[in-house]
Formats: sequence, structure tokens, C-alpha cells
Amino acid sequence: MALSRTRSAAVFGIDAHFIDVEVDMYPGAGRDFITVGMPDAAVRESRERIKSALLNSGFGYPNKSVTINLAPANIKKEGAGFDLPMALGILGAMGVVKPPDDHLFVGELSLDGTLRPVRGALSIAVAARKMGLRNLVVPAENGAEAAIAGGVRVFALQHLAEVVSFLQQQDKFEPVTRTPVIEAAASAHAGADFKDVRGQTTAKRALEVAAAGSHNVLMIGPPGSGKTMLAKRFPGILPPLTFQEAIETTQIHSVAGTLPKGLGLLSARPFRSPHHTVSDAGLLGGGSGIPRPGEVSLAHHGVLFLDELPEFARNVLELLRQPLEERSVSLARSSMTLNFPASFLLIGALNPCPCGFFGDPTRECRCTGAIIQRYLGKLSGPLLDRIDLHIEVPAVPYQELRGTNGGVTSAAMRERVCAARDLQQGRGYYNAHIPAGELRKLCELDAAGERTLEMAVRRMGLSARAHDRILKVARTIADLDHAPGVTAKHLAEAVQYRSLDRNYWQ
Repeated sequence: MALSRTRSAAVFGIDAHFIDVEVDMYPGAGRDFITVGMPDAAVRESRERIKSALLNSGFGYPNKSVTINLAPANIKKEGAGFDLPMALGILGAMGVVKPPDDHLFVGELSLDGTLRPVRGALSIAVAARKMGLRNLVVPAENGAEAAIAGGVRVFALQHLAEVVSFLQQQDKFEPVTRTPVIEAAASAHAGADFKDVRGQTTAKRALEVAAAGSHNVLMIGPPGSGKTMLAKRFPGILPPLTFQEAIETTQIHSVAGTLPKGLGLLSARPFRSPHHTVSDAGLLGGGSGIPRPGEVSLAHHGVLFLDELPEFARNVLELLRQPLEERSVSLARSSMTLNFPASFLLIGALNPCPCGFFGDPTRECRCTGAIIQRYLGKLSGPLLDRIDLHIEVPAVPYQELRGTNGGVTSAAMRERVCAARDLQQGRGYYNAHIPAGELRKLCELDAAGERTLEMAVRRMGLSARAHDRILKVARTIADLDHAPGVTAKHLAEAVQYRSLDRNYWQ
């Protein structure tokens, strides 16, 4: 037997596509090993890993030339995940095993034949389930992750020799047990509680509104006022991930290679806080070859916290406009266009000026008006319009700082947030994502409400987008109050959260 075929998969974006690995052996004095089908450097280097793995596993290596075709040939193949199917294809051509057509194999090989984990195992398992394949063979460290998909039997094996034994005596191996239960206590922020933050009652209320309606927030205040403390406690008041949300989030982190070792399913909402030196590709996604997800996608179904917002490059900040509006990122390359989900809550924090003390009644600001304008000018109007709540976080008075009562707990806030979100789920979407055609119906105003909104728009010079944001925030405040309609009181509070439009950018 000189020709053999195995099935594998490659991940593009967060979706997996099947790859046929065809192996042909023929007499050749040079014992060539040729890989075709647009392989990258890692795939071409697999020949050395495969040779050593076969020899060190006791299977020997054929005294023939080998040609391996990765089909379809018009898609670039990246990574070392094809090592295992290529090795099995060679063994198939040698007559040692016959890989079945309804089996899919992925895995990187060590020189001694040990299987190393690969990225995107969950996406590969989801694709195998959709295509009706019965069995998926992955490295042992990917077993728990791949089994989450369900609908396909996952065998997590440790060595090339073990894979061969599996193919020869499959009934002696048990598939990995699926454990889809999400543990609510497995949050990285479980110990961070809002009761630890002294003062800042207004900011806590604004963050509760933001969590209830999935609104973006901008916090401005002097250094040490508690902006970072507030942001880090924000994930603790969000509802737990649903199983479908956890699947989507885990897929992204698996593809990016940030999934913790041995963890099958992410159970805590992501909290991403990139440094202000992050690049375009680091924030939005990209890179050479097949694009990888960036911070906005890694924060999917979670929180993206950008501290010291004006310190980010302006062109980087402007890239946020598309994912904030569309909740996805589209990355176009010459050979493909990939879409990454990016439905996140943005929390931005900044000082009022470079020194941090503009408007502080106790400390003198050393910045000139031109310096302050240049500092705040990095935040464009279109970007600010996409942030629903602008709140001030002033320095905490000494009496509150030394007080013993921290105020409301995260558990109490989360209970109110979950109740408000339940109301919104009955409508089919969170308030921050209300379609334009539904906004007037869901936010119908009486005469007092119309006067309040008109006064705010005229005095603050708000854009049409900011007008809609105020209505959405007011709808969330009404939901927290369990009110059937939006009243002037709800609008007044929503307008209060746009006060920075007047105080700093007017």
C-alpha cells in the first residue's frame, strides 16, 4: 500500500475547516519528504518531528520518498497540529494502520512521539459535530476542552503509539466525559467586592446602571480616586455566563492560546486590561499569516478596561469604533476575511489633565489650557458618542475614607442587575443594543420627559447618537426601578451621566 488519507482540521478565525491529509510513498533514492498545499514554516518543519517520532516510537521510517498533500490546496496551513495526521498517513501508507474516514486527528508531535496540545481544539470539536464525524482524537491536554462541544466522542491520548493502539483496538479506550457545568464560584474577581470601595456612591450607581443595560462607561477623576478599584470589581456584578456564552468565550481563548492549562470551559467573564502601548493588531486582532483575535475579542462577553485612556495612541482608540457599534471585528486579508466576535463592555478611565488635578479644590493644576485640550483631544467625538455613561470620580473625602461602612455589596448590586436583565431578555436584547426602530416604542416619553430631554440636547449640544444613548440609559434606569415606562426622573439621571460633555468637551 502506497497511498493513504487521514482527516484533520485547521482553525480560521474561531471556526474550523476540514483538511484532508493525503500521503503517497514511492521509490526514491533521495528519500525526499515533500509537503504541498500551502504549508507554512511550522508545517514544513514537521517532517523532522515526524521522522524522529516514528523512529523513537518503534515504527521505523520507510526507505522511500514521501509526498504529503494538504487539501484544499488554496488555503494556507499554519501550525504544528497536522503532525499527528501526517504521521498516521505515513503509517497508513506503510500498512501499519488504516485511519477510518469518520475519525479526525489533530496534535503536535514531540521527537519521542508524545502529543503536545494545539490551539482551537474546541472549535475543531464543534466543526466535527456539525459534520457528523463520530470520533475526534486530540492530545491529552486538549481532552476536557474538546469534550465540551458534545455530539462527538473525544479521545484524549498521550503518545503516537497510544493512537496506533487506539486504531487497532478501539474498544479498549473510553472517550472523555463531557462536563458542561459552569461553576459560578470560579470567578477571578470573586474576592473583589464593591463594599471595599469607600465613598463614590454616584460612581457605584452608574456602574450598576451600566451592568444592567450593557452600557459602556467612561470614568474621569484625579489619581487615587478609585477608578481602577471600581473597574476591577465591575465583573462581579455581571450575571454568570450562560453555557452558550461560555462556549463562545472559550473558543476565542483557545484559538488565541490563552486558555488556562487543563481547563475545559471558561466560567468567569473575561476582564482584559491591555497596556496603553498596545498595537493595532494587539487591540483589534491580526498579525502575520492567519489573523489572531485581539483584546476586544478576548474580552467577548466580558469587560475591556482601558486605563489612562488618553495615553493610548489616537489611531488605536479610533479602531474601537467598529467593534463598539457592531460587536464584531472584520479583518480582511488578501486571501481571506475573518470575523471575530467582540461583544464586550468598555470601561475607560482617565485623569482630567496630564497632572491629574484640573478642577481639584485642594491641589493646584499645573497644566495650561492648551495642554489640557491636547490631552483630552485624543478622545474624538465619535468615540465619546459610543460611550453611554460619562461619570466623574472625585477624590474621596477623609471622613468617608476612614469610615467603616463601605455601602452596598456586589451581591446586592448583582441581584438588581440580574432582575433588570431578565426584563430586557424578554424583549430580545439588552438596552444598549435596542434597534433604532424599537427605541421610540420602548422609550416613549410624556410631556415632562420631552421637556427634560429637549433641554439637555439643546444646552449640551448633543449629537443624534448621544440622544439615543440617553434614551437607552433612561430605559435601563426604569428597568432597575421596575417601572413600565421612562419618566422625567429616569431621563434626568441619564442626562447626569453625560455631564462630561458639558464640563470638559464643550
